[in-house]
Amino acid sequence: MPPKITAHRAPGTRDFLPDEMALRRKVRRVIEEAFERYGFQPLETPAVERLDVLTGKYGEEADRLIFRILKRGDELEAGKASGELADLALRYDLTVPLARVVAMHRGELTYPFKRYQIQPVWRAERPQKGRYREFVQCDADIVGTASVTADAEIIALTHDILQRLGIPGFRIFINHRKLLQAVAQAAYVGDDRFLEMCLIIDKADKIGLAGVWQELEAKGFSGRQIDLLKGMLSAREEPSAALKHIAPYIDETDPGRVALEEMTRLFSDLEALGVPAERIALRLYLARGLDYYTGPIFETLVEEPRIGSVTGGGRYDTLIGMFSGESIPATGTTIGIERLFDVMRELQLFGESAEASARVLVTVFSEESRGASLQIATELRRAGISAEVYLEAPKKLGKQFAYADKKRIPFVVVAGPDEIARGEVTLKTLATGSQAAVPRDRLIDEVRLLGGR
Repeated sequence: MPPKITAHRAPGTRDFLPDEMALRRKVRRVIEEAFERYGFQPLETPAVERLDVLTGKYGEEADRLIFRILKRGDELEAGKASGELADLALRYDLTVPLARVVAMHRGELTYPFKRYQIQPVWRAERPQKGRYREFVQCDADIVGTASVTADAEIIALTHDILQRLGIPGFRIFINHRKLLQAVAQAAYVGDDRFLEMCLIIDKADKIGLAGVWQELEAKGFSGRQIDLLKGMLSAREEPSAALKHIAPYIDETDPGRVALEEMTRLFSDLEALGVPAERIALRLYLARGLDYYTGPIFETLVEEPRIGSVTGGGRYDTLIGMFSGESIPATGTTIGIERLFDVMRELQLFGESAEASARVLVTVFSEESRGASLQIATELRRAGISAEVYLEAPKKLGKQFAYADKKRIPFVVVAGPDEIARGEVTLKTLATGSQAAVPRDRLIDEVRLLGGR
């Protein structure tokens, strides 16, 4: 007998058993249907990308979380000498691979190109609640238009998905990267410290604004700079009030004028798209850590449980140009299906049980009748009705009924020798215990009539 191997999962990863997979597929269907209602088309890319495709796109902190793949064979030995041990990496997100695809296939796509993608990504995070090393992202992006209406449509899509999933108490927070640039200029923060400022103020949800001011001071920002940032960023989050508050500080700067104009248009479009005012807010300290954002940025938080953002995205008009050599505007969002699933589980939004594995169990009365049972199952399947045949050696019907009940299969077909001789089967509904003899050629209609689809 071979030695026993201890069964472990890698840290930050999970197994999904059938009941949980049924729930995950239900959530995924809602998301996919929403994507397609808005005219998005599916795309898939490889799990493995060239390392140079991924690095330098997310920022220094995020680059450290990329799972690198060692070179192989002689290349690894040569890499040890040069210090370059990796040349490939696992996909960190779905946005940079999209940029690569657009650059490589630009002439084959129709613009604006609206794509959605649902695939796993990998990050070398420290595992904790709501953070995993392997997780699925659901992205929707619009490539090839600079229209603010595209950003509004992405936000409206996000709202529709969360609404259809029944997520309570969610709010979509919006800002603009150029607005942040204007804030930095008004606070006399140089370009060399802009990203550092963004990373610090983006922590406000975790450490509070008081914590932000303390960290800015600790990092060497002057008292005058911090006072100006306090005055600008401590605004109400109702969009018109926030824009009115910030305008006097930034409307003399080029990025400020652009941001104010685009944000006014964005909120007008959101109203026309039917997004309720109470579901959106202008959060002036929202920065989102990725370096590639250039315009509107947005993320969604839920009141409970406090699990971090469940969606996030924004406009990135220069990222694709890194691969194509020309500017191609784009905007998009990521739906955090893993966190959404955790939220729905904690709030008990899935109902009492998952879907059944099949609608009908065809019992096996005896070895002699097994062939008839297999034929019945085949007829049901060909009619589009999911059906299982009891696969073990024939047991008492009560045990086969118990098997169906445990798997939440609602209907059971019994085809014993007497029924077969009469050209009938017995159709039993487990929820009520009712049963009836049904002519064999009427079985499919009867199952559909009872809700067996």
